[in-house]
Amino acid sequence: MDLKDHIRGIPDFPKPGILFYDISTLLREADAWQVAMGRMARAVRAYMPDLVAGMESRGFLVAAPLALKLGCGFIMIRKRGKLPGDTIGYNYALEYGEDRVEIQADAVQPGQRVVVVDDLLATGGTMAAGIALLRQVGAVVPAAATLIELAALNGRAKLDVPCEALVTYAD
Repeated sequence: MDLKDHIRGIPDFPKPGILFYDISTLLREADAWQVAMGRMARAVRAYMPDLVAGMESRGFLVAAPLALKLGCGFIMIRKRGKLPGDTIGYNYALEYGEDRVEIQADAVQPGQRVVVVDDLLATGGTMAAGIALLRQVGAVVPAAATLIELAALNGRAKLDVPCEALVTYAD
C-alpha cells in the first residue's frame, strides 16, 4: 500500500506558499492507518523502547497507538504550561525567538530507552529539542520516528539519532 495515496496535500495552508500534508485522511481510513502503524511498529521495535514520547500535538496521534502496539508506555512532550504537576523543560531557538518543551518530572526513569515520535519532520528543531529534553532527564534516546519527512528542509541533519520516516516528500 502506498501511504501517500492516503495523505492529502492542502496548498496555501496555513499561509500562502505552504503545502500542508494532512494526515486526517490517513487516520480515517482504517486499513491505511493499520498499515501505517504496523510499518511504524516494525521500524521502531528494533530500537527496543521502554517508552514512546509523542511531540505535541499531532505526534500524540501517532505515538500513543504505536506505544500500545509495541507494548510499552507513552509519554507526552508538550509546550510550556500544558502539563499538570512538576515539569522539566528545555528551551530551544526558533528562527525568530525561543520556545520551550516540557515533560512531567516523573515521566522517565534514568536509563529508560525512549523513542521520540511526531507526525512530521520538517526543519528538525522541535524533534531535536525533544531528544535533548529526554537526555536531560537521563533517558537513552536510540531513535526518532515520524509518519512524514520533508526531505528538502533537511531536518534529519539536526538529529543525532536515526530517524525512521514512513513517507518522504522530496520537495
